[in-house]
Amino acid sequence: MRNTLNTDPKQIQKLLLLTQRALNRADLWEQNSPPLGALASTQPFAIDTLRPEQWLQWVFIPKMSDLIRAGQGLPSGFAIAPYFEQACAEDSRWDEVIAVLRKIDEVCG
Repeated sequence: MRNTLNTDPKQIQKLLLLTQRALNRADLWEQNSPPLGALASTQPFAIDTLRPEQWLQWVFIPKMSDLIRAGQGLPSGFAIAPYFEQACAEDSRWDEVIAVLRKIDEVCG
């Protein structure tokens, strides 16, 4: 994953908000944070401690939002949608979320 200033922060912030809304509509948004230890995972997508929706809500969205607020370069050259396509393939509630994640991948690619 590269860091770049070429990715449009406003576009990413909009897509992060769309991700949050899609998670809400799918009833996948949580009111309470997982334990701090679960958030400290070093595994990709915190697969050892968090469910996919938890990683999006408590790790990905906050980290990307923090980078935008700080005016730092956003990561690029990554693809997160394939993980969710595989991990959540059997659950149609994820369809809208995955569609937004594909757009994030496209913008950050």
